Amino acid sequence: MTPRPLIAVPARFSAGATALRYAAEVNARALVEAIYHAGGDPFTMHPYAPDGRADPSDIAWRLDRCDALLLPGGGDIAPHRYGAAEAHPGLYDVDDVQDAFDLALARHALDAGIPVLAICRGLQIVNTVLNGTLLQDMGGPGPEHRHLTHPVSVQPGSLLSGITVSDKVDASCYHHQRVDRPGTGLTVTARAADGTVEALERPGSPGWLLAVQWHPEDTAATDTRNRNLFTAFVGAARRR
Repeated sequence: MTPRPLIAVPARFSAGATALRYAAEVNARALVEAIYHAGGDPFTMHPYAPDGRADPSDIAWRLDRCDALLLPGGGDIAPHRYGAAEAHPGLYDVDDVQDAFDLALARHALDAGIPVLAICRGLQIVNTVLNGTLLQDMGGPGPEHRHLTHPVSVQPGSLLSGITVSDKVDASCYHHQRVDRPGTGLTVTARAADGTVEALERPGSPGWLLAVQWHPEDTAATDTRNRNLFTAFVGAARRR
């Protein structure tokens, strides 16, 4: 049997979970199932960053044992991480340890050419690592993209276009923040009708990177275009 590529997925902190007596570290079942059904072996990584600062040498040693990195959704990134002086009152679930760990993982993976699939918060992490900025709040129930599925337009000739074989993808969204200024070397390859950046890529860079603002795991079981994101990602991990 061909070994499954090992896909690192940083855990998310949770106050609790059914059948567990204490605070938990979790990943969404739909997400790990999408990885597994695509042929990968999801590996949940314990986030560790003493004093809110991740150790780059520890990150490198831990991540280099894996074949790829998936950066999942989660809470908001602390605004000071991308140079904002003040925090919007609508921010939620900001955690310095989670931020430090995710940012360090993304930085090492991008530098080392490790394949990366970044989802929702993950896209924002990648953008932050590459010196981009975020709009902290899109403006309330109308403009924000929560509990919403909508079409996104895909840039022809992009990695995303080749994966989905389409110029449109139905995106299941849950976010109130979005990219303001794309990071260095990043190209916007999908947008929503309101202009929201929905996908970022890094042409000409080492490795494989696709960052999407939506949650493809929500519909991967029934939607071929979203399922193909995981298939292509695991394929890149297998080739590494």
